[in-house]
Amino acid sequence: MSTFGDGLDKAVQKAFTRPTPKSAGAQMRYLVKQYKGTKAVAQTLRISQRTVERYVKEQIKKPRPDLAARLETEVKRRWQPQIRAKAREKAASTGGIAIDTRARLGYVAPIGSTDEDRIRHLTVALPPHHAARLFEAQEQGSSDDRLREIAAEALKEVYFQDGGRRAGSLEEVRFTDVEHLEFDL
Repeated sequence: MSTFGDGLDKAVQKAFTRPTPKSAGAQMRYLVKQYKGTKAVAQTLRISQRTVERYVKEQIKKPRPDLAARLETEVKRRWQPQIRAKAREKAASTGGIAIDTRARLGYVAPIGSTDEDRIRHLTVALPPHHAARLFEAQEQGSSDDRLREIAAEALKEVYFQDGGRRAGSLEEVRFTDVEHLEFDL
C-alpha cells in the first residue's frame, strides 16, 4: 500500500525528463557526488563506507534487495530537483492535482444515505490551492496522517460539497482503509 507522501513523490517523478541511473554503481556514484563524500552516503544507506567505495569502483555490482530499494529511493529523492520544483509549482499555481483512490470515504450520515462512509473508488481533480497545501505539508515533514486529513478536507470541498453547492453543514469527511492511492499532476 502506498502512503500519501510516496504517492505525491511518484506524481512529481513522472515529470522527470531523464531516467535515473540504473546500475548500482552509477546510483552510488550519483549519491557520492550529491553528498560530497562516501561517509555520508554510507550513513544514509546504513552500510559501511568501504561497501560504498566498492560499489563506486564496480567491485560489487548487485546489491541485496533491501539495499537496492534504499539506493533507488535515495537517488529518486534527489534526482532533478529543479524539474521537481517546477512540477510542484505548476500543480500548486495552475494545474492542480488529481487523486485516484479506493478507500472508505464518507461522513456521519443517516443510515442508508448515499453519503454514509463506505468503500468508494474516486478519481477527483483537486484545484491548485489543495495541491499547494499537500506539497507544503509534505515539505514541512508532516506525517502521513496529516496528509490524509488535508486530502480528506479537499475531497470534502470538491467531491462531497461540490464547491459549496450541496452538503453545506458537512463537518468532517472520513478517509480510512486506503486500498489504492495515486496522485497525478
